[in-house]
Amino acid sequence: MPQSLGWLLLLFGGLLLLALFLDDFASRIKLPGFLLVLLLGLLIDNNINPAPGEAPSLLSLEQADHLAQLALVLVLFFGGLTSNWQAMRPVLTPALRLATLGSLLTALILAAVVMGLQHIPITAANVSLPLALFIGAMFCSTDASAVFAILRPLKRRLPPRLLDLLECESAFNDPIAVVLAGVALAVASGQGAEPSGLLVEVVRSFLLGAFLGFLGGKGAVLLLSRRQTSSGSLMAVLGLALLMAVIGGSVLLGGSGLLAAYVMGLVLGNSPELDQQALEDSQAGFAKLAELLLFLCLGLVVEPTAVVKVLKWVVVLLLAVLLVRWLVVSLLMWRSEFPSAERTFVAMAGLRGAVPIAIALQAAATDVPWGGAMPPLALGVVLLGVAGQGLALGPLVRRMGPAS
Repeated sequence: MPQSLGWLLLLFGGLLLLALFLDDFASRIKLPGFLLVLLLGLLIDNNINPAPGEAPSLLSLEQADHLAQLALVLVLFFGGLTSNWQAMRPVLTPALRLATLGSLLTALILAAVVMGLQHIPITAANVSLPLALFIGAMFCSTDASAVFAILRPLKRRLPPRLLDLLECESAFNDPIAVVLAGVALAVASGQGAEPSGLLVEVVRSFLLGAFLGFLGGKGAVLLLSRRQTSSGSLMAVLGLALLMAVIGGSVLLGGSGLLAAYVMGLVLGNSPELDQQALEDSQAGFAKLAELLLFLCLGLVVEPTAVVKVLKWVVVLLLAVLLVRWLVVSLLMWRSEFPSAERTFVAMAGLRGAVPIAIALQAAATDVPWGGAMPPLALGVVLLGVAGQGLALGPLVRRMGPAS
């Protein structure tokens, strides 16, 4: 084994150990673990753009992008695996409305806001329609892991239907963000994407991903149900191999791999033929590793000074995201059975997390002129949003009164 590989294993093994320690420490002080993991990555000098003669970086943007995409698949798969379909059914209609139409509206309104700021130097490049659409897509979806990391201490004081609504919405809205961001990158790089075909592309990717995820989940149930007496390690490897095959097929056919991962996990996690506890235990380690890697990668490839430079625009964007989120939730849930206080809570609890990070890394790994500015922007909005919105959720819960 070459010494360079030995050093790489030592460094990343040590970083993962530190990340695990910080994640455990964060849970004890009631903070989302990814905040401390992000800070760990920021403190490490990755040297992403070494000068001639300098040592190469620990992690390139392309490597970080690939790791982020794989990590997102594992996180969403485990999220579906641990979701209770029976609990979700009563809130499925409003959740899907927020996840699909709500995400589209959020992305388009945010894009319009960014276009209105075109004379403000958010990035070194001029603000164009593809850039505005990309920023709108980057922040249009909510994140389940971030939401529940904040809501976990408040769980007993919240109505269960609110938790189910937020979980269901955050699981189904990621494909909208990914497809819109992909279209924006295609236009910016000159590959071409007709605006008239945008909605068709989103719906096609959404439906195809869900369909292939469902078929893959049913196939996995048939295979895993015959291995009920097998060891947990064999079940873990078999489940991971099936997931890789389904996601690879979905991507090649043009479907949403993220939605396919979630739906496949949902089918497996709600199958009476399987030992659910054993299945969850077999995949929990992969999900935790993926989550830690995702935020560690972002911290490594972003320079802290880059975040400071765009901090005022981070604040502007976060305020715009909060206002648009409140407007969209109020509009789409106006005639729902949720009272005003609960609608306000849903709006405030729409935290951003893993998806903006993965999308930003994808842009940074391309040759679009504004791609390198996206990771610091995403990092700033995610960190500031989690901190600010997290502080506001406690008073909102007290205002709603006891859980019903």
